[in-house]
Amino acid sequence: MVKQFKDSGKQPFVANLVEMAKLNENYREAIWTGEEFQITLMSIPTGGGDIGMEIHRDHDQMLYLAAGTGKVQMGDAKDQISFEKTVTAEQTVIVPKNVWHNITNIGSEEMKVFSLYAPVKHPADVVQENKPE
Repeated sequence: MVKQFKDSGKQPFVANLVEMAKLNENYREAIWTGEEFQITLMSIPTGGGDIGMEIHRDHDQMLYLAAGTGKVQMGDAKDQISFEKTVTAEQTVIVPKNVWHNITNIGSEEMKVFSLYAPVKHPADVVQENKPE
């Protein structure tokens, strides 16, 4: 795994998150982990790469597309998707807790995202070079 950025959590932090997201090559990398929320960067490959259908029982999530095009799907159950929308660079997706969701890269370039979880979802300093199976 190649860590590209320092997790600056619990310290004052000023950064251009869009530029950091565009530079990130890892599937997921935490860049700020505090007491109440966390910021991660994500790079989703072309050819149908996705986050994977998931649900956060205790977390709200915000995702901002810095680059790329995605298809967002959400619903009350894994097999009951009631919301579907195409998102492009400079758009934000809000995922309430207890909602099944996925974002699939439907474009011709890597989808670059930064995500905010509240409360914290991943261990501080987490780096995942590729999507976990």
